[in-house]
Amino acid sequence: MTQGAMAELGRRAKAASRVIATASTGAKDEALHASADLLVDRAPEVLDANAKDVEKARADGVAPTVVDRLRLDDARIEGMANGLRKVAALPDPVGEIVEGRTRPNGLVIEKVRVPLGVVAIVYENRPNVTSDAFGLCLKSGNAAFLRGSSGALQSNIAIATVLREGLTKAGLPADALLLVEDTSYEAATEFMRLRDSIDCLIPRGGPSLIKAVLDNATVPYVIDGDGNCHVYVDEHADLDQALDILVNAKTQRPSVCNAAESLVVHEAVAREFLPRAARALEGVELVGDDASRAIVDTVAPATDDDFATEFLALKMSVAVVPSLDAAIDHVNRYGTGHTEAICTTDLHTAERFQREVDAAAVVVNASTRFTDGEEFGFGAEIGISTQKLHARGPMGLRELTTTKYVVHGEGQIRT
Repeated sequence: MTQGAMAELGRRAKAASRVIATASTGAKDEALHASADLLVDRAPEVLDANAKDVEKARADGVAPTVVDRLRLDDARIEGMANGLRKVAALPDPVGEIVEGRTRPNGLVIEKVRVPLGVVAIVYENRPNVTSDAFGLCLKSGNAAFLRGSSGALQSNIAIATVLREGLTKAGLPADALLLVEDTSYEAATEFMRLRDSIDCLIPRGGPSLIKAVLDNATVPYVIDGDGNCHVYVDEHADLDQALDILVNAKTQRPSVCNAAESLVVHEAVAREFLPRAARALEGVELVGDDASRAIVDTVAPATDDDFATEFLALKMSVAVVPSLDAAIDHVNRYGTGHTEAICTTDLHTAERFQREVDAAAVVVNASTRFTDGEEFGFGAEIGISTQKLHARGPMGLRELTTTKYVVHGEGQIRT
């Protein structure tokens, strides 16, 4: 793709964003329902395209877990369609008055929620993201400017074609969804630098994709970052409850960003808790510090890198600490700012952990797996931000908007 062609796609997205920003809730919901119905009706076309991607992935020796994320079937397409219908049922954030006040001079000042504009999303081998991102962007009044991976290209083209038809059926511009079909590294870099067109870039993928954004992007971005999440078992913890939380946080779905990767245990309960944890985490490779290895001989030595790693697998680091201060220090040193959990029955301890741990979500006596847009009641999410500006934590519809001030006067002038 030439530089001019990419810039032209950006201009088209920007033009469509101005129309979508003022579209009625009814029109947006109509487009979402039409797109959902079309996805189901046109499932054979989408599955044919997906089969080509899957066949190529297998021929290229791609790992089975990656092939599984890539593969679509009737149930997964129905799930994508239902996802669009769920987004249609959510409240429209656009136009919401966040706050308002009347000044002594009579001016009425309102802070109103408005779309970001063009939301660009770069993502890896998950074709369902094409549909998910489209739905969230549309409902929040944004144009979706998408760049998927080469491995899912045929699937993404087929899905985008159907969704664009859903837009036109509702009288909205098809360019409210644009897919970049050039999957080269050069095109990705150019995509990340369309400052005249892109209002916000969101990467959905692993460390290499995040690094590419950090190295190359010149547009504003929100990082859907790593999840080196900790479970801290305090000296005042209910150990039976803590064990259930730990097992769920680590093993319920170990390949996702809100799975726990690190266990921190207060030394006062370590000799009782760690042997129970090791038995309950059967099949999980444990690596730990000297104190944890002195208690459980099946724990292998951990390096500094182990404590800082998001394993996304059945592996976990273990550390024993002498105090709450040491636990907080450990979490803040090695954590990635995603989700950190404490198990304790002491209110003061819980409050200190909440205040002093630096993360997008701090969980008291519950699994880290709850940091999720749907579990938080947002209905859906575009990702989980580990940054501190604009959005932090699960990014639902409201996080895909910004605000502007609307001032109502009756002829006031400033003196």
